[in-house]
Amino acid sequence: MTVTIPDTHRDLVCTPVHAVLTTLMPDGMPQSSIVWADYDGEYILINTTLERQKGRNLRANPKVTLLSIDPNDSSRWLEVRGQVAEITQAGAEIHADTLTRRYTGKQHFYGDIYPAEQKYKETRVIVKIEPIKVSLDAIFR
Repeated sequence: MTVTIPDTHRDLVCTPVHAVLTTLMPDGMPQSSIVWADYDGEYILINTTLERQKGRNLRANPKVTLLSIDPNDSSRWLEVRGQVAEITQAGAEIHADTLTRRYTGKQHFYGDIYPAEQKYKETRVIVKIEPIKVSLDAIFR
């Protein structure tokens, strides 16, 4: 059952706060990556490629955790445990451009962040993560 991200912490996935995405390697070991996150009101959205380790891990095992910490107050954080609901190529490059503008102020992912020719070497996707459990903040709050 999908859990929503509370309004009090939605900024941690809707503004340029870097998050840590943890996936599981084939041998069960965790693998963490710093990611740009997004939220559509139902799913956490991560933009990646099928060729990267996290992309391969997400296809093999849909269980993930995303941790986002407020850069101005480290006792304010959001942990989302969830599972991949969908991996889609539809709109992935446009979404990468949207995240690029949000996180860097530049216009295009390919051409401004990565070389333009890189897009022909990889399969860009949006990963939709269904939140199953949401934890907030340090225990002393």
